[in-house]
Amino acid sequence: MKRLTIVWLLAAMLLPVVAQEVEVTSHRRLLKDVEGPAFYPVLDSAGNRLLFAAEDGSLKFHDLVDGVTTTITRDYVAGHDACWGGDGKVYFVTQQTGENHLVYRAGQCYDPATRQVRQVTDLQHGAVRAVPATRGGALMAPQRSYKSSGDIGSAAWTEGSRLHVIVNGEDRVFSPVDSWAGYLWASLSPDGKKVAFFAAGKGIVVIDLRGQMLAMLGNYEMPCWYNNDYLVAQNATDDGHQFTSSQILLLKADGTWQAELTKPASMAMQPTCGGGKIVYTTIDGLLYEMKINIYQ
Repeated sequence: MKRLTIVWLLAAMLLPVVAQEVEVTSHRRLLKDVEGPAFYPVLDSAGNRLLFAAEDGSLKFHDLVDGVTTTITRDYVAGHDACWGGDGKVYFVTQQTGENHLVYRAGQCYDPATRQVRQVTDLQHGAVRAVPATRGGALMAPQRSYKSSGDIGSAAWTEGSRLHVIVNGEDRVFSPVDSWAGYLWASLSPDGKKVAFFAAGKGIVVIDLRGQMLAMLGNYEMPCWYNNDYLVAQNATDDGHQFTSSQILLLKADGTWQAELTKPASMAMQPTCGGGKIVYTTIDGLLYEMKINIYQ
């Protein structure tokens, strides 16, 4: 009886230890011999359309279904700040320098159905942020903001060391971790129940819709949700002047597991996810698409 008890206890201790693996099932170069260097890719939620910034700062999108690439604007896109709204439109920010040498930015909206760009905010001095929402999009600014409709659904964005989350029309503001240099790259999980963002000096933070911290995933950058349970992020190092390595990681949202999707020497960066696809670029502007299977 004593031996059976010991065996049972050992088995119980081993039960929570579940092997977990990830397999890259496909990996291909995008836009080879079609476009020059491409940066800051952004997939739509279905994974069928891809925004990217050209080397001159102009904004384009590539349809992964029919293979057609369209130029949205040849104007310089501020901070390469562009996103797909839940209404299928593209929201982005253009930038120009005035006669007084001050930088002015304007919010823009592009409709793929009509191929028309519409300026939706006046030129203004200061930051303007393109924000994706579940039912549309927004351009958020300290002076004059824009929302595509009265009810844009759920959304998340950062402003300094504050995280804004819209839930059922209510704008909730959180500062769950101290970060003197501020927050970046906020996004809602696909089911809208969690928010991930980057806090400078702390790394990737995951919270719930009440602002309660769920996990800290490590000091990685540019997190994006692969699905409700996993994120993809960039892990880059530098010598103070230039990147020395950069790779793409898969992170479990509860902070319990992570895996390499590319090696540090790949210089892979700026990941984006949608429709079960992962797209990233390299330091030289080469775009790649990756698909994975996660086993547990």
